[in-house]
Formats: sequence, C-alpha cells, structure tokens
Amino acid sequence: MATVAVLGTGVVGSSWALVFARAGYGVRVFDISEDALAATTAFVRQALDDLAKEGLAGPDPIEMVMGRLHTTTDLAEAVASVDYIQESLPERVEIKRSFYRTLDELVSFPTVIGSSTSGLPASSFTEGLRNAGRCLVVHPINPPHLIPLVEIIPAPWTEASAVERAVVLMRAIGQSPVTLTREINGFLVNRLQSAVLGEAFRLVEDGVCDVDAVDKAMKDGLGLRWFFMGPFETIDLNASQGVSEYCRNLGPMYENLAREQADPRSWSPQLVASIDAAMRAVTPAEKLAEKRGWRDRCLASFVSAKKRVLGAQMA
Repeated sequence: MATVAVLGTGVVGSSWALVFARAGYGVRVFDISEDALAATTAFVRQALDDLAKEGLAGPDPIEMVMGRLHTTTDLAEAVASVDYIQESLPERVEIKRSFYRTLDELVSFPTVIGSSTSGLPASSFTEGLRNAGRCLVVHPINPPHLIPLVEIIPAPWTEASAVERAVVLMRAIGQSPVTLTREINGFLVNRLQSAVLGEAFRLVEDGVCDVDAVDKAMKDGLGLRWFFMGPFETIDLNASQGVSEYCRNLGPMYENLAREQADPRSWSPQLVASIDAAMRAVTPAEKLAEKRGWRDRCLASFVSAKKRVLGAQMA
C-alpha cells in the first residue's frame, strides 16, 4: 500500500486525509496539536458516515478506511519514505518558507511535495530548496472529498516528471486534475470566481439588484447548467450550430459588457457590511457551522446525482 503524508489539519488538510484514505492509501497526518489531530480523525469518521448514505464512501468498510490513518506530531516520522506529501499550512508565505526549509532537510528523492495553497505560487516559498524540482501547487477546491477538481501549477523549476506524477496520483484517488502551463495570479478557479464575484459586488453596490437576486441568479440559473457542464460546453449547446454561431451572434454583446465590467473596485467596508447584514438575516452567525454541514450534505447528494446523470449521458 502506497503511503502519503498530509501536513496540516485544518479544514482542507482533514478533507485531504479522507480523500487519500478512502482511495486506499496509508495516510500519515501531521500537526503540532494533538487536539487538531483528534479533530481530523473525528471529522473523517463523521464525513464517511455521511458519504456512505450517498454511496460516496468508497468500496471499503469505514473501519478499514479509518485504519489507514496514522496521526503524529513528529514531522520526521510523518514524511519518512512517503511517496507523496500534501501540505496544507496557513496561507502565509513566511510560514510556508520556514516550514519548507525544515521539510527540505527531511524529504528524500523521489517524494513529490504538493501545496494546497489557493493563491501563493510555489516559487514564492520553494526557491533554492534541495528538493525544489519536486515541489508544486496541488490546489483543491474546498472540500476536496466532495469536489474533485484539483489545480496543478508548477514553479519555473518544477520537473515535468513531478507534474506528471501529481496528475497520475490525483486521478488514482478519484480527483479531477487540471494542469496550468505556468504560474499566474489566482491560478484558474479563483480567476473565474474573481470575475463572478467582482460583478456580483458591483451589481449590489450600484443598486441594480439585491444580494438575494445575485444568489438566485446563480443557484436557480447559471449554477444549474454549470453544475455538470462548463461554460464552453454551455455556449456550444446554446446555438444550433455550436460555439462558432454563438460567438458570431453574441460576441459583440459580450465585448460591450467587458468594457463596462473593466472597472476594478475595492470592496468598501460599507459595502461588505451591507452584504454581511443581508447574509446574517438569512443565516445568523451562530448557525454558520450548522449550515456548512448542510452544504456538505447537499454537495454529497448533488455529486451522487451528477455521477448518475453523467453515467447516462448521451445514452
């Protein structure tokens, strides 16, 4: 059985531990806090119970999956002779630089080190390391045990073999990897999300519509299509002759919209406060953790349904 190390046990790290264990890998889970490690173990067990109800817990009994987890506060023990490392430390470059310098002394060839960072390029914390050629970004969409997409972004010095091994591993554990050719601010997903959020905030700030209308436009509109079909697939089906006809007909409209939307703005404290007030009216702060659990259960149901839909695609 191949062994991986998951370093850091926040929300993302805990979810990664579940992903690897569910896929049959031995998982060494590292954190400096025994309480954090216990919380990860509890999270994985509860999540597996919830996933089992939707047929998403994998083929093995839950106790067998749990038996693949080994928690430790000893970093050297966690990374000794592992095939792959998934690092999920806080999103602060100085923390990652310091940690990677320590890690560099403990890791040996051919271990690949992927970072879960959602915005820091690997070049910002791996330059000059002995193992820099096997370091790269392997960024999940939270929570990875429910959302399969993983962005793989090499640093300028990342070896092609490390990228390929990361891609192969992500596919083997049931994730859906996409590879970028180079580092870019925001990677892929956050650049797309940034465009949507920027326009959402502008629409509310300019009084065009309220917060509820924006959320409905996505969850009752675009989201229903984008749930199982990407934007290029969507427009390809929205014209009788496909994407070429769509672009001929609507390209000028989108060009004009792009000119209007070329208006980057900071999110002012007043705007953020008004949106936060609207959201707290829907979900009080003390209910947010409960709603996150509801979200994950909904995601599990949707993912299960998506598998059935795509399994019957074009049948």
